[in-house]
Amino acid sequence: MKLAIIGYGKMGKTIEKIALDRGHEIVNIVEERGANVLKQLSQNGAEVAIEFSQPEAAAENIKACIDQKVKVVSGTTGWLDKMDEIKKYAKQKEGTFFYASNYSVGVNLFFHLNEWMANLMSRYSDYNVKMEEIHHTEKKDAPSGTAITLAEGIVKNHPDIQNWKLFEGDNVPENSPENIVPILSKRIDPTPGTHEIIYKSDIDEISIKHTAHSRTGFALGAVLVAEWIKDKQGILTMKDFLPL
Repeated sequence: MKLAIIGYGKMGKTIEKIALDRGHEIVNIVEERGANVLKQLSQNGAEVAIEFSQPEAAAENIKACIDQKVKVVSGTTGWLDKMDEIKKYAKQKEGTFFYASNYSVGVNLFFHLNEWMANLMSRYSDYNVKMEEIHHTEKKDAPSGTAITLAEGIVKNHPDIQNWKLFEGDNVPENSPENIVPILSKRIDPTPGTHEIIYKSDIDEISIKHTAHSRTGFALGAVLVAEWIKDKQGILTMKDFLPL
């Protein structure tokens, strides 16, 4: 398969290595942003673009791929305020767009476990929930896209939880509202990504945790999705790729 890589940081380089190891051809590596740069995608025959760029560039990059009739797999976080706009654009242009906040198979299993646990814990009002997430210092957005997906999963499955709130520093205040998920974000090198959901009462504490040991799981998942999406159409997510 002919692939384009948009965004050539640490994740882009890991994706390149995995894609080449799996026998794919990299026909474009795009480090800049904008439609003029991305016009070359269709000229070089790219079938799928894997987009891990920057929050301020993601929407423009995705639109350019759709304009060039190149299917796009995006993992950039921190730009979700434009998600509805991008979905509408992809639908109007009959493009193929796949987004996930995290492409790791293990993390997506963790998403499912988190939702199940939120539903279970909603029956026990003595427990308050909070989340802690740790990433490397180069990660620009906080909380992480994975943390937001986890928080949204809790809100959807726990009737007493209405929203989430970001806290930065060492501690979540003890007097934080009970109807939110407090998210404590830390940036510590060289952590690829750790997420922990904690339910605490006066009596005890229950937690579930996912720890990434490297970027490989994220990058491999993105390449697997690119392979899968080649023959698909429309707006798709990990729930389509990995039904649970």
